[in-house]
Amino acid sequence: MSGELVVLVGNPRSGSRTRAAGVAAAEAVRERAGLGGGAEVVDLAGLGPRLLAPGAHADVEVALELVAGASVLVVASPTYKGTYTGLLKSFLDRLPPGALSAAVALPLLVMGDPRHALAVEAHLRPLLVELGAVVPTPGLALLESDLPRLPEILAVWAARVAPQAAAFLRQSALQAALGEPVPQAAGLAGADVVDAVSVIEGSAR
Repeated sequence: MSGELVVLVGNPRSGSRTRAAGVAAAEAVRERAGLGGGAEVVDLAGLGPRLLAPGAHADVEVALELVAGASVLVVASPTYKGTYTGLLKSFLDRLPPGALSAAVALPLLVMGDPRHALAVEAHLRPLLVELGAVVPTPGLALLESDLPRLPEILAVWAARVAPQAAAFLRQSALQAALGEPVPQAAGLAGADVVDAVSVIEGSAR
């Protein structure tokens, strides 16, 4: 099974722990789901000034195309004032409606306070669903104090979300083989994705 794996990092600081966590999360999912190749990284730290500037900018356009073309997209951000960064929102606002309808999006927030743990589900998930992505459950809320045991946390998380991502990729492949769209594919998660795959596989037999 293959797919374009992309990590989108919404931290305004380059070389951040958010980036490291996002890349590690992508690798954990890649191994668990059996995806080929490595992950491409779109780090918004280097694009910030141009995201708010008028007109088109080549590096921003390349980043947008890479994200829109992802099959599996890990979206990682630090938690600022209880939600994802304005930098991430500014970038995603440049995508057209439905831009992620062919993607599995995996939300990840790094936070210092456990009171913000719900932000990944309450704020980041709806944004990705609005763009058309399938968003498996659960999103990943990472406390800064837990980063030293990141591999252990990612193993448990990837065991839950990677099968959902793999199911959607199988669904997409079957959809392409049949030449027919899958009704209401965008926004599905978890068991809904598996159910949709079962329906398509039944129609293909």
